[in-house]
Formats: sequence, structure tokens, C-alpha cells
Amino acid sequence: MMRLMSFGAPGAWRGGLEIDGEVFDLAAVTAAIGWETPVGSVRALLDHGIPDGLEAQVLGKRESLAAQGHVDALESLHIGPPIPDPEKIICIGLNYHDHAEEVGAQPPSAPIFFAKYANSLVGSTDTIIPPLDTEKVDYEAELAVVIGKSGRYIEVADALDHVAGAMVLNDVSARDLQLANQLWTGGKAIDTFAPCGPSITLMDDINDLMNLRVQARVGGETLQDGNTKNMIFGVAECISFLSRIMTLRPGDIIATGTPAGVAAAHDPARWLVEGDVVEVEIEGLGILRNPVGAKG
Repeated sequence: MMRLMSFGAPGAWRGGLEIDGEVFDLAAVTAAIGWETPVGSVRALLDHGIPDGLEAQVLGKRESLAAQGHVDALESLHIGPPIPDPEKIICIGLNYHDHAEEVGAQPPSAPIFFAKYANSLVGSTDTIIPPLDTEKVDYEAELAVVIGKSGRYIEVADALDHVAGAMVLNDVSARDLQLANQLWTGGKAIDTFAPCGPSITLMDDINDLMNLRVQARVGGETLQDGNTKNMIFGVAECISFLSRIMTLRPGDIIATGTPAGVAAAHDPARWLVEGDVVEVEIEGLGILRNPVGAKG
């Protein structure tokens, strides 16, 4: 199975292809297999289009790529957000029946959405750093899909053809800042508040996006345990709806909402504090393990 990822350091992320625990440098791979214009980022790969048989081509060049230092063990690398430079990060709110119920909201009649930005993106083990003016930091375990083919006015029946793959995302939220503004952005678009990854699992390797277990754990305690089948608006419906408002482009990230069990709904509330470790896991897609640091 080949997955898409980024590695390196903030500001200098490199695209990679992960196959069986080894990471192949994307720029080196696309040069080695003869692309006229090699690409070095996952977003650029998606914009180009992933050719059939790419995994076999990569493995066919493994020995020469390894000899040149372009193959690394996954555990030796700092893993970043798979798409560190998306054009858009679109998050769907109140999209699980049980989550709407726990916060006392009526299920919406159309998808509710808001934006995050690239400043929020961090990798699967990076530190979440709350801002100085919040006391109510929450976690939200979410399935995120990544667009692989541009589209506008996409029909529901065709929507999944526009998806390259899926990953795990934690829509970290400062509830006090979020509710101070009816547009929510102030509590959402915060630095480090969108850990994601650890990689993008391609659609061919996902059995059913709409039947995946979604969990969040804090300090080893399971606080969210849901399933994507309980979404109010399925992935295809969300894509179709959004495409009627804006053109969706390769690398765009759509986070599809969170199930019940957020910190605000526990009694007492289970706000994240310095020293917590938040794990978000989606069946077959991987796990995020992000420590919570001091405010900054």
C-alpha cells in the first residue's frame, strides 16, 4: 500500500511516498521515473495526477534511490501535515447526529462550514500550543478527505471520483474564543489547531468512507467513539454542496465533522491542558498523537 505524506521541517517540508514503512522522496522519485517536470510536494503530485502503476515504478527504482539517499525509514523522520500548503481547508460543523444532540442543536438543513488556514496545520506528533487567552481547549476527531481532481457543480453520484484519499484530522477548538464570534473562526483558525495525517490513504485502499470508526483519547481514556455512518451529510453530499459555492481543487482539505464526546459535553468538561496527549484514530487511516504544550 502506498500512502502520501510530507516530512522534514516546518517551512521546508518535502513530499514523500510511504510504502511498507519506507519513505521515498517524491522529487527524487518523479525525476528517476522520467517526469519531464519532477514534483516535490504532495499538492503538486495531486495537481499533476497520480499515474496508474506509480507504486510499482517506485519499487522498481528502490535500489538506485536508496543508494542515492532518497529512501528513509518512516520512524527516522519528522512527519509533517501531508498537505502543508492547501488552497483551502474547509471544516463541516455539527455533522453527526449524536454530536448535534449533545450540544443541544437541531440537525442543520444544509451543511454548516467554516475555514481553517495553513497556519493551523501540524503533523501527527507535533505539539498543540493553545493561545494565551483561552481556558477551554477542545478536541474534535474528524475524517478529512483530500481533493484529487478539480470540480465545480459536482453531482453527489460523482463526488467521490474527485477525492484522492483521506486522513485523520483533529479540529482543535478554543470554545470560549469560538463562541465569542458567531462565525466561529476565532476559536478555530489558531496556530497548531489542525493536527493531521499521519499520511493520506488513497481511495483505492479504503473500503468505505462512510463506515469508519472514529475515536479520540486523552491520556489513554477514550472520550469519543463514533462512526462515519452517523454523519448527517455524507462525504459525497458535503463535496457536492461545497462545489456549488466554490471550485474544489487538488490538495483542498475537507474535514467532515466530529462525533459525540467532545470536551465541552462531559460533566465536568474535559478541557485540554498542558501535559495532555491527545490521540485521534480512524480505522485504517492511522493515529495522531499530539501533546498539549504551554500556552504561547
